[in-house]
Amino acid sequence: MSHSEPGFEGDPFDAGATSLLRQPKAVWATAGASVVAFMGIGLVDPILPSIAQGLKATPSQVSLLFTSYFLITAVAMLVTGFVSSRIGGKKTLLAGLALVVVFAGLAGTSDSVGQLVGFRAGWGLGNALFVSTALAVIVGAAAGGSAAAILLYESALGLGMACGPLLGAVLGNASWRYPFFGTAALMAVGFLCITVFLKEQPRPAKKTSLLDPIKALGHGGLASAALSSFFYNYTFFTVLAFTPFVLNMTPYKSGAVFFAWGVLLALFSVVVAPRMQARFGSLKVLGGSLVLLAADVLVLGYGSHSTAVVCTILSGAFIGVNNTVYTELALGVSDAPRPVASAGYNFVRWFAAAAAPYFAPKIEEWTDIHIPFVVAAITAVLGALVVWVRRDSLTHEAEELEPRHASEDSVSVFADQGN
Repeated sequence: MSHSEPGFEGDPFDAGATSLLRQPKAVWATAGASVVAFMGIGLVDPILPSIAQGLKATPSQVSLLFTSYFLITAVAMLVTGFVSSRIGGKKTLLAGLALVVVFAGLAGTSDSVGQLVGFRAGWGLGNALFVSTALAVIVGAAAGGSAAAILLYESALGLGMACGPLLGAVLGNASWRYPFFGTAALMAVGFLCITVFLKEQPRPAKKTSLLDPIKALGHGGLASAALSSFFYNYTFFTVLAFTPFVLNMTPYKSGAVFFAWGVLLALFSVVVAPRMQARFGSLKVLGGSLVLLAADVLVLGYGSHSTAVVCTILSGAFIGVNNTVYTELALGVSDAPRPVASAGYNFVRWFAAAAAPYFAPKIEEWTDIHIPFVVAAITAVLGALVVWVRRDSLTHEAEELEPRHASEDSVSVFADQGN
C-alpha cells in the first residue's frame, strides 16, 4: 500500500517529530532509563578481551556473559506480562531497575568468571522486566499520540545500542570493572527519576497467565516467524558476542566499531526498513536482507582484518532491517494479543541469542576461527528458507503491514526490538 492510499495516514515518524520534544517529565525519565537499559546489551563488547585477560578466562568462558544474560531474558519473557498485569507498569519498571542496579554493581566486584556470569544473569532478569514494560508506559504518558511515543522510544533504543559500546570502551579502558559500576550508577539515577516523575499506570483488565505466550505459539504463522527469527538471532549474536575476539582491538577501537554498527542498526531499523517494506513487501525485504547478512558474515570470517571491521559495521544495517520486519510479522500474524504474541516470539528467539555466544567460541576451539562464521551464514540462510517455505502463512501479515504503521497497535512492534 502506498502512503497516499486510504488507511495510511503518512509517515508516523514524520508525524511525531513535531511533538517529540514536548513531553512530560515522566516520559523523559522513562526514555532516559531506556537508553541506559539498551546500552547494557552491547556494553561488554569492547571489554570482552579485557575481561578474559583480567580474570584469566578463555573466550568461551567470557562469552557466557551473553549466554546467561539472554537465557534468563528468554525465560523472563513468560514472566513479564504475568508480573506487570498484576502489580502495574511503574512497579514493574522499578523492580527491573532495582535488579539491574544491584546485579550490575555486583558484576563489577566479581573475582571469577563464574561470579560475573551469575550476576549478569540477574541483570538480564531486571532488564527484561524493564524494557518489556517501558514502551507501554511511554505511550500511556506521552503527548502527541503513539507516533511521537514510537519515535521517542526508537530514538532511545538506537542511542542505547550505539552508545553502549562507547561507554564500555571509555570506562573499560581504565578497568573492565568500571562499565558495570557506571551502569549501576546511571540506572540508580533512572530509578529515582521514575519514582519521582512517573505516576502509576492503569493495569490491564485481563491478567496474563504464564502459559499464554506458549499457547500463542500454537498458531502456525507465529511459530514460523519465531523459528525463522531463532536462526537469524544465532547469526546476530555471533556477530555481537564473538567478533570482538576476532577483531582483537583496544577497547577504544572496538567501541568505535560497534558504535558505528549501532548507528547503522538504528538508522535502518527506524528509517530504512519501513520504506523498503512499503516499496518491495515485507517478505522480499526480509528474505533478501537475511541472504545479504549471510554473505556479509561469511566475508567477515574469511576476509582481512580491515575487511572484518567493515563487514562488522555493515551487518548493523541488515540487522536493523531484520529486527523491524521480524517483529511486525510476529506481532501481526496471529490473533493473540500483541503483548502475548511478543512474549511467545521472544521466548523462542532469545534462546538463540543465548546459544550463539556459547557455541561460536567452542566451534572455533574444535575447528578454526573461520567456521563459526560459516555456521552463522548457514543459520541466516535457514532463516530465509523458513520464510520462503512458510510464506503462505506469513503472506496475510505481509500484505497488511503498511496500514498498521499508522495505527495505535503498532506501538507494540517497537517495544519488542530491544527486549
